[in-house]
Amino acid sequence: MPELVVQLRSLIGEECERLRRAGIPEPRREALSLWAEVGRVSPADAVVDGHLPVAPARAAQFQRAIQRRAMGEPLAHITGWIGFRHLALRSDSRALIPRPETEGLVELLLSRVQSGVVADVGTGSGCIALSLACEGSFSRVVGVDCSSVALALARTNSKILGTDVDFVRADLCTGFRYGAFDAVISNPPYLSVAEYAQLDSSVRSWEPELALVSGSDGLEATGRLIREARHLLRSGGWLALEVDCTRSTAVARLAAAHGWCDVSIHLDLFGRERYLLARRSDTGDLG
Repeated sequence: MPELVVQLRSLIGEECERLRRAGIPEPRREALSLWAEVGRVSPADAVVDGHLPVAPARAAQFQRAIQRRAMGEPLAHITGWIGFRHLALRSDSRALIPRPETEGLVELLLSRVQSGVVADVGTGSGCIALSLACEGSFSRVVGVDCSSVALALARTNSKILGTDVDFVRADLCTGFRYGAFDAVISNPPYLSVAEYAQLDSSVRSWEPELALVSGSDGLEATGRLIREARHLLRSGGWLALEVDCTRSTAVARLAAAHGWCDVSIHLDLFGRERYLLARRSDTGDLG
């Protein structure tokens, strides 16, 4: 008995409806993205070629991908890719999926410094470190993480891009000599234990807790960075942090209390107080 052949337009319509019933936002966009990955075409091609038949094996592959998304698995994990600034990066459960907000953190640091030596602390997938290496003129970029599996993913991304970044396993700022860097940048974990428990399962079930939770108040990692990063920086060096918008004022006060200069809070693309910039004193006092 011959296998039934379905038209692409009909197949995408049916699977789009399955995503809609599962409560997935923008189901048509996501269905097109998944077909583009399965069919090795662009989403635009899927629209133009909607009248064409789809081989049963390819249709089954697409339906399996749709089922994974309907069950809540992130789109980036299913396709295996995520866009970040000018880069296409591998993405899976070993590291936090890069968010658009973090792109603004990179932009902010590049507006202050583009040369010398920079450390990305808590590098995860390597998205920040690799962006700085590609867009800046740094003599050295170091990506730091305590997770060996996250570093393996970051190294894969570095190899795919052909970009030279030194990835080092360490706990935040430990293990580096005083005055080693001209800039330190980080998107550290900044959720409290209680906030993590309230996260949507689409995040909590698929992304590493280590990259999200930072103690009972959400400030453990951020506080350590503010206290310890000054010792890593040369005089006049910059610190750039992504912070929880509800704690931005507290973080700014903490930075000022620990002797940072030019402390400022900046808005993300959604108008939220998302980034902290601070500079180490030119006096050379490490405090």
